[in-house]
Amino acid sequence: MINHTHENDGREPIGAWVGLLVGTVIGTLIGGLGGALAMLLLAPQSGKKTRAKILRQSRKLREQASDTMEDAVEQARDKARQITSDVRKD
Repeated sequence: MINHTHENDGREPIGAWVGLLVGTVIGTLIGGLGGALAMLLLAPQSGKKTRAKILRQSRKLREQASDTMEDAVEQARDKARQITSDVRKD
């Protein structure tokens, strides 16, 4: 049976790294939604202005989330390439 965890070589299993990455992205999205909700509830302006502000902020948050996700995917790809390269060297 092949052992894929590399327990003694100082490398973490890829699943742990991906889990951390996914947790970070989800946490960022939840934090953004919480901030948007707080803004909605604490807004000292009219409904029309509040809706316009929410629309602007939601677009901004969506763009930030998209950028964060693209960065996370690129980092995951880089890590996978590194691990693949390391495995082939062994």
